[in-house]
Amino acid sequence: MRSRLAILWTLVVLAVGVHQVLFWRSARLDTDVLALLPEDEQAPEVDAATRRLTDGAGRELVMLVGAPDWASAQRAADVVTAELSRDTALLAPSVVDASALEKAVEFYRPYRDRLLTPAQRDWLSRASADELGGTALMKLYQPAGPRLTDWDADPLGLWPDWWAARAAESQARPHDGRLWLSGEGREWVLLTWHSQVSAFALGADARITSAVERARAAVTAAVPGGRMVAAGVPLYAEAAAAQASQEMSTIGLGSLLAVLLLVWLTFRSLRPIALVGVSLVLGCAVALSVTALLFERVHLLTLVFGSSLVGVAEDYGFHYFAARQGKPPEERGPLMRGLLPGMALALLTSVVAYLALGMAPFPGLRQMAVFSAAGLLGAFLTVVCWFPRLDTGALPVTAFATRVSASLLRWPRFSSTKRWWLAAAVLAVAVAGGLWRLQSRDDVRQLQGAPANLIADQRELGRLLGLPSPAQFFLVGGESEEQVLAREVELKARLEPLVADKVFTGYRAMSDWLPTAAQQLADAELSARAEARAVAAVAAATGEAPARARFATDVLTPARFLSSPAAQAIRQQWLGQLGTKHYSVVMLRGLNDPSVLPRLADAARGLEGVRWVDKTQEISRLLERYRRLMGGLLGLGYLAVLLTLVARFRREAWRAWVPSVLGTLITLAVFGWTGEPLQLFSVLGLVLLLGMGVDYGIFMLEHPGEGSAWLAVALAGVSTLLSFGLLGLSATPALRSFGLTMLVGEVVIWLLTPCFRLPPGKDVVS
Repeated sequence: MRSRLAILWTLVVLAVGVHQVLFWRSARLDTDVLALLPEDEQAPEVDAATRRLTDGAGRELVMLVGAPDWASAQRAADVVTAELSRDTALLAPSVVDASALEKAVEFYRPYRDRLLTPAQRDWLSRASADELGGTALMKLYQPAGPRLTDWDADPLGLWPDWWAARAAESQARPHDGRLWLSGEGREWVLLTWHSQVSAFALGADARITSAVERARAAVTAAVPGGRMVAAGVPLYAEAAAAQASQEMSTIGLGSLLAVLLLVWLTFRSLRPIALVGVSLVLGCAVALSVTALLFERVHLLTLVFGSSLVGVAEDYGFHYFAARQGKPPEERGPLMRGLLPGMALALLTSVVAYLALGMAPFPGLRQMAVFSAAGLLGAFLTVVCWFPRLDTGALPVTAFATRVSASLLRWPRFSSTKRWWLAAAVLAVAVAGGLWRLQSRDDVRQLQGAPANLIADQRELGRLLGLPSPAQFFLVGGESEEQVLAREVELKARLEPLVADKVFTGYRAMSDWLPTAAQQLADAELSARAEARAVAAVAAATGEAPARARFATDVLTPARFLSSPAAQAIRQQWLGQLGTKHYSVVMLRGLNDPSVLPRLADAARGLEGVRWVDKTQEISRLLERYRRLMGGLLGLGYLAVLLTLVARFRREAWRAWVPSVLGTLITLAVFGWTGEPLQLFSVLGLVLLLGMGVDYGIFMLEHPGEGSAWLAVALAGVSTLLSFGLLGLSATPALRSFGLTMLVGEVVIWLLTPCFRLPPGKDVVS
């Protein structure tokens, strides 16, 4: 039977090996930290809007190249272009369609009579015949120059002003064949580039970032006062990939080396080192394969988190070799059968603790839970199926193992004495003080671990270009497309006073490019009446009878507009039909001050079908809600564990339960005294502490007085401490918080568990 299991597991390992080769050839790795967060299941249209606004930006780079004067700025732009063009397989300049404006003008030309700005609409409704005639005569006799259309098609010159209002949505203007803007004491050239490769492949060596930094350095060296500002998803993705790769090496390799060093000191044999190493490698490989098969993409944070798996997965090997030490090789089969129930129970409790992560509707956390559970199962099966067959030599007791086993005798033991109760009182006061000072912080922005220079460049680009924010916007819904456009108009009327007060610089809406059908008909009638009066005045003054141009008789529909070149700038904001309703997005420009967000929320209040969306605030509220939820589940988990322990150990159950409870309370107190905020990932760390910490107490109660039991617990505790403690070094704030929780809690639990062991000669009452 054992031979068949070993052969079956070997076949599984071979299949995993084949999958690993295929996976790393086309690794689909996700670096977006927001993938850890839950979707807004109550409002799928909000998620659709967010995805639409960010769609297509995955490979785009935006750069502003500036200098004190325009000539120097152009020279700096040439330097950047030359530097980035060295590797055409890496980056390519985004081609700007020079005929795009011309195509848009041609599309709109039949509908020119119904395209009016609010100011034009107001003027045409109150202007006298003399005013209209004078304006038309002035337009007729003005010096010849480039015009959008002939005089008879636009006698009052209305169309250029309408196009100027559309152009105000971007700060950049054509100048000498480039896109130019001026600001902050410099003249700037706007450049856009497209990544030819995916920045999400782990180990990409940050090629795009390196190219951008070389271009930045070249500008500084070649142009006095030259400066380059760059932003884009590829830069963030490469920074995340490089950071994750470094942390995987630091955390994973550091944990592995620490575990192998402990194995060597304990057993002084290469065989335990090799076999424990094999179990860890196979555990991680199985974890990755299972995760890749169950999820469309594997998150980089899952790999970083999973690299701490070695701190738990080696426990099975420790238990086996600690019990195997000093025994003849022929006893390894019966030995494994004797250890199997306890190891299986340890596996079950650890897997349950990890799968508790998956209770929260966080896609990234579900990945971590699956990765960890599958990795532990892989390591467990490797130990059970292979170790008894491969461990054929002698394994003598070493001096280090003897000293560790004997250290239990010198460990302090809790007893009902004044000294212990005084220590408990002091600890209670310290814990109470820390809990009183404990603060929670659920702001999603604390999850962002991007380099400071990228964030600074992103903010400067947004400030100079007046880019709209994809995190705050208005979602407009209606029963029909016409109703959506009409509700946009109502919203814009509320926003105009805020723009006038400089709360933000402007907005961008579909209705700016496509008026409602009712507005089109009304504006067509208004412009026809005003232009007829203007043409009549011109005829009276010149003696000629110019004819007004003819325009389309039908209205411009959303379907026709969206399929035209004119919709390129606004198409992403039209969500279309979702379910039974239609939706669009109104975006805001120049939104740099978070303190004004409540005023924007008030602007939508009372408008039917209009919803203010602040994704940053919404996700932060979700984090807070699930932190409280998981905190409540943690309390119930401790109660359930206590009842389970009482069923097994009766009145001695508290000895296995108290260390984990104290570990949780002391960890929270330490956070309070040090100012470390409590967040969701801290609570998730406490959930895992419950699963792992109680195991130590159970093992000590199940095997009281056995040196091999304490040896295995001691080695498992130290290795787990090292691996999870290294997560506290992560530059990713979420993992750092999780790692610090595990570091403090594991130290406390590991130190306290032996203090609550059974007195000599006393056994558990079953």
